[in-house]
Amino acid sequence: MELKATSLGKHLAQHPYNRVRLLHAGVEVSGEKHEYLIPFNQLIQVRCKRGIVWGELEFELPDEKVVRLHGTEWQETQRFYHFLQQAWQQWSAEMSDVSAGVLQQQVAQIKRIEQQDKWFKKSELGKLQQQIREAFSALPMPVARLEEFDNCRADYHLCLQWLQQGERSIEQRNRQWTERMLEQHHDFFQTVESSPLNDAQSRAVVNGEDSVLVLAGAGSGKTSVLVARAGWLLRRQEAEPGQILLLAFGRQAAGEMNDRIKERLGDVGIQAKTFHALALQIIQQGSRKAPAISRLETDAKARKELLITHWRQQCAEKKAQAKGWRQWLTEELEWEVPEGDFWQDKRLADRLASRLERWLGLMRMHGGSQAEMIEQADEEIRDLFSKRIRLMAPLLKAWKSALKEEGAVDFSGLIHQAVNILDKGRFVSPWKHILVDEFQDISPQRALLLAALRRQNKQTCLFAVGDDWQAIYRFSGAELTLTTAFATNFGEGAQCALDTTYRFNERIGEVANRFVQQNPHQLKKPLNSLSKGNKKSVTILPHEQLEPLLDKLSGYAKPDERILVLARYHHLKPEALAKAATRWPKLDLEFMTIHASKGQQAEYVIIAGLHEARDGFPAVARESVLEEVLLPQPEDFPDAEERRLLYVALTRAKHQVWLLQDRERPSVFVDHLRELGVPVQKKP
Repeated sequence: MELKATSLGKHLAQHPYNRVRLLHAGVEVSGEKHEYLIPFNQLIQVRCKRGIVWGELEFELPDEKVVRLHGTEWQETQRFYHFLQQAWQQWSAEMSDVSAGVLQQQVAQIKRIEQQDKWFKKSELGKLQQQIREAFSALPMPVARLEEFDNCRADYHLCLQWLQQGERSIEQRNRQWTERMLEQHHDFFQTVESSPLNDAQSRAVVNGEDSVLVLAGAGSGKTSVLVARAGWLLRRQEAEPGQILLLAFGRQAAGEMNDRIKERLGDVGIQAKTFHALALQIIQQGSRKAPAISRLETDAKARKELLITHWRQQCAEKKAQAKGWRQWLTEELEWEVPEGDFWQDKRLADRLASRLERWLGLMRMHGGSQAEMIEQADEEIRDLFSKRIRLMAPLLKAWKSALKEEGAVDFSGLIHQAVNILDKGRFVSPWKHILVDEFQDISPQRALLLAALRRQNKQTCLFAVGDDWQAIYRFSGAELTLTTAFATNFGEGAQCALDTTYRFNERIGEVANRFVQQNPHQLKKPLNSLSKGNKKSVTILPHEQLEPLLDKLSGYAKPDERILVLARYHHLKPEALAKAATRWPKLDLEFMTIHASKGQQAEYVIIAGLHEARDGFPAVARESVLEEVLLPQPEDFPDAEERRLLYVALTRAKHQVWLLQDRERPSVFVDHLRELGVPVQKKP
């Protein structure tokens, strides 16, 4: 059947199309120079319109395209439209049955996902959405028409929901699954730890994303979550014990974790390791060698002696080197250096030893050549940095020679070797799940080891607990952005927050949380306390009031209640503590640096040394250009890490905290705390 424009209509319309012909399953619109074939499987709508004199047909196509035919006689137009509609609707009815079958298969797949007894991962959403797109592309009619057909409409809506609102659909589906798990396994969450897990802890434990970061504030039970996570994987048979890798940042922490697992889960065969123990295992199995760890890594005295001996030798033998070191110490670090053979000065050598250790460690951690390190420096400081690297080069050479002579490796070399073995495919990772404690302390080098393990076994899931508010180890290479930009570094997944602390009261929590969050770079998270406290739970006192404070504490502190005295540096230990054993024999009193107090808790905490000075709090120690280049970049906020250090100190206390200030040279932190409503008293 065919419809043509009239001669007059054709002349007046001046349109490229003046004829339409009905085909078996489509129409052909043509003119003198143009021809357009429209199959029914591309046709969305046909409209018949009447102009002043002639008729008009309008064919709507995908992507808002429209083809029009003008100047046809009206009655002929109506008759053609009637036959076209009849043929198109009959074809559409048949094709809707085909479409319904395709959609039903896809909906069945979605239903299986919704009903499956496991977490639905975000990484799986992309695959599902691709399946839906492929199903839509296999339909014999435009997707936009599915709304018209009763046998397609509901299934189309469900597919469209997962395609357009996939993340919301995942959240809803996983929320429902989580509720079922918490109800079905109620006994597990009540008994897996010494006290029942709270709602936030339980939800973190069951989260099944490929990468999960659990932000856990001080005292919120992050170790409980790690232990419970291991128990959950075993209970649900998602992994065998040998497929679970638990990592801690020190041998003591790993040992404590193993004790906790044995106590709560029994002898299940899961062993926590340090990153270095993990690297050692990879090297042993991947190269069939058993590298020895250098005694220099465990013997601090031997390590310092080696570095100072070669530093002195370097200065004594080469005047240029001695001159370079004098300039480094006096001009950059602003130290007072004796005249003459300054390298023989014992006090200076003792002070420099820890710096040499740190600088050497950063160079070893970098692992690259001197040229690669220098290339990393910004152009304006590259020359100065190059000079510092050349001064350190003989010490680095001496260190490597000592390792070679000993036939051993250091910790940095251990991790570099392990990553190399993994990348060469010489070690097959058995781990499906990696659980990491204190994740905020991770360094780029350790992150490379995790990444290499996950590259080697792409099914490996990472479950990390940490607290960016307690990131206080930048000086040893820890990089905070590995935590704050977790998804960027370790893949899209989930971020959970533990919202209740079981340690300190509400007042201590309010002061500590508001104080650390004055830095806008810190991640925001709630942290509620179970006890109220009072306005004097955090108090500022003059530093000379320490003895009266301890006198007062001796009157009401019970023998089993611990009192921690903390300071920024060990040499700031208050002199009054020298007589503590006889003056206050009943007080359980202990001094440590704030860094050493990490992981500790006490009923009462006294923070000494809040004064402004190079060794004050916040410390204003000058950073070497070597550290500026090789250490992770700090946040653009004043005293960011020192602020986190004070947060750690405050949150060691269960009941009460006193901060001792020097009124003659007060710390800037005192003003910040006063702004938060912390009272300043003259006496305890």
